[in-house]
Amino acid sequence: MDIEAVALLQDPVRRRLYDYVAAADHDVSRDEAAEAADIKRPLAAFHLDKLAEAGLLDAVFRRPEGRNGPGAGRPAKFYRRADAEFAVTVPARDYRTVATVLAEATEYAGLEDAIAKAAAAHGPAVADRDLVEVLRERGYEPYLDEGVIRLRNCPFHRLAVDFPPLVCGMNLALLTGPAAEAGWTARMDPDPGRCCISFSKINDD
Repeated sequence: MDIEAVALLQDPVRRRLYDYVAAADHDVSRDEAAEAADIKRPLAAFHLDKLAEAGLLDAVFRRPEGRNGPGAGRPAKFYRRADAEFAVTVPARDYRTVATVLAEATEYAGLEDAIAKAAAAHGPAVADRDLVEVLRERGYEPYLDEGVIRLRNCPFHRLAVDFPPLVCGMNLALLTGPAAEAGWTARMDPDPGRCCISFSKINDD
């Protein structure tokens, strides 16, 4: 099923729709998605529903803002990125189990400081590149919010849910050095629905 879901994104229209909905900070209507992908609404609705059937998007029903009470009509269909994760490896591999076992062993042994030191040596290379671009390449889905870089996605989400101090601390250690190199300060800034790290420009505190 993972292969089938990922295969849907080979279609360029579906990929544009998925990328737009995934990047949005709100539920996306069919009209909005159609306009963003520059296609007709019925075609957008067809592809959005296919993505929802595959588990890549969640479909929710509600009335648009400002339309309540008698005569407001039926609830409209909106879409958001699903929480489900999809991975395809051929032949089959099970890295998540290995990562979980290692994370548990690390917590049992109290090796959080050692993990942070090791992580600091494996942060993404920045050099003269833009930090947002580097973070985007690593799957963090960065966006600017009034001068602060926030991250819509945590590449380590499942492990972070199970081992938050360990994994979030590792994540901070990964990103602190590259951020400083690019002129930003990385900090813990947890909030539901996004990665626990955010970035402020150095000297902006």
